[in-house]
Amino acid sequence: MLLSCWKRVIPLLAAAVLTGTGCKSPEGATPAAAQAPAAPATAPAAPAAQAAQPPAAPAATATPSDPAAVLGGIPGMDFSSLSPAAKRELATVLSDEFCYCGCPHTLGACLKQHTPCKHAKRMARLAARMVAEGNPATEVIVSLSQYYAGFRDARSQFKVDERMCTGNASAPVTVVEFSDFECPYCGKARPVLEAFAKKNAQQVRFCYLPFPLSSHANSIPAAQAALWARDQGKFWQMHDALFEHQENLKPEALPALAKSVGLDGDKLAAVLKSEQYKQELEGFRNQGRAAGLTGTPSVYFNGRGIDLGFIQDELLSHSLEDELEWRANNNAWAAD
Repeated sequence: MLLSCWKRVIPLLAAAVLTGTGCKSPEGATPAAAQAPAAPATAPAAPAAQAAQPPAAPAATATPSDPAAVLGGIPGMDFSSLSPAAKRELATVLSDEFCYCGCPHTLGACLKQHTPCKHAKRMARLAARMVAEGNPATEVIVSLSQYYAGFRDARSQFKVDERMCTGNASAPVTVVEFSDFECPYCGKARPVLEAFAKKNAQQVRFCYLPFPLSSHANSIPAAQAALWARDQGKFWQMHDALFEHQENLKPEALPALAKSVGLDGDKLAAVLKSEQYKQELEGFRNQGRAAGLTGTPSVYFNGRGIDLGFIQDELLSHSLEDELEWRANNNAWAAD
């Protein structure tokens, strides 16, 4: 089935994207409920029994009459840069949403009464970012609920190749990226993800998994070249060269890229005429399908999918902090 490049803008960070772009894979991801068992895990799966969940949020109420009273007096937090309209929306979020860290209080009450709670502060910063982008409180509350629900959902499990990973092999968080060398959005995400992985190398193991899209004529030859270079001990060098020459990844151009990283271009040319890596590439694609992948790039923190809007340094760091807290507390949020 043909695959196509795509661009989508869905306001909110829910299961799709905050404001993201990507190359779509419409061949149909396996529904989560019907996913076949994946390969051995590189990250712990969520347990069947989860920690007690916060009480359901109350029905939306009118915007607080005095947003300043709701937003003021919160230690370590300053919302003065928000517009008046954004402040009203954020005040509603803090008044109507719970903080998810075990206390029976709203997010706003937790921020003021339980100042050691780091989780509430991260939630508030994320909500502030969303209202600043024009999202109304009702949508922000739904999005926060969906984002945090993602931590309780069953995690995808991946079989990775350590030769295509960077960082600490025993890091508490494994970040997996499914990517296509010819996808322009993968090219844009690449420097952000790599800088994040480098900055957090002790806490993050970053692994690349190829997912060549059939809509990109040269994606399969490019992926074959990357796997062949891996077998010669130069995966990352070829990975970088392929992304740096996205505009010309025709099979006849790839031997020159191999030579530029110190490999035998003639040998690569022979490999490209064979189907040496066909089965392995399909195995990577099957892992992505089983995880519900809908396009590239797709990124997972310990098997938990994140939306494309999170491929920004600040939001990647936010999700890493959440993941570390969740893992440190045996798949639960730290008690308030």
